[in-house]
Amino acid sequence: MEWREQDPANCSIGRTLELVGRPWALVVLREVFRGLHRFDEIQRHIGISPAVLSRSLSALVADGLLERRPYHEAGQRVRHEYWLTTAGGELFPVLAALKAWGDRHLADPPGPATVHRHRGCGAPTVVALRCDHGHVLDSFGDITVEPGPGAVRLRETESRRPFLRQGPEPR
Repeated sequence: MEWREQDPANCSIGRTLELVGRPWALVVLREVFRGLHRFDEIQRHIGISPAVLSRSLSALVADGLLERRPYHEAGQRVRHEYWLTTAGGELFPVLAALKAWGDRHLADPPGPATVHRHRGCGAPTVVALRCDHGHVLDSFGDITVEPGPGAVRLRETESRRPFLRQGPEPR
């Protein structure tokens, strides 16, 4: 079956974008990856309205990418911090790839605002595609796409279904 014949309803890219393609989702995840966990810290750092941040955090929690953990400071009500789940943490390579592209094409003339370094040796990190045998792929031209085990043939009369919530929940 050719890809033109495949029904895109179970596309993993489309389903992932339903979660992280919402406004502010990746920016909020970036802040949590960088170590900001409290609502007021995240809100102050990225400068969005509390209502927008609240909706974004709630969606990321509902989608299983963040978890809420209660904390309590003396004399204050119980509040929550936001921590990455395993599924949320697995999105780091996506953010690193977006950062690398932005560093190459959108950074200010002096260079990027941040540099990611390997904690062990201090060398800058790079994002690389490689196959299961360890070969580094230089470009998308080194990749072939073929139907996977979940491929379903697109029917001519079938209307396109939205991606959201037709597959398994994030792990």
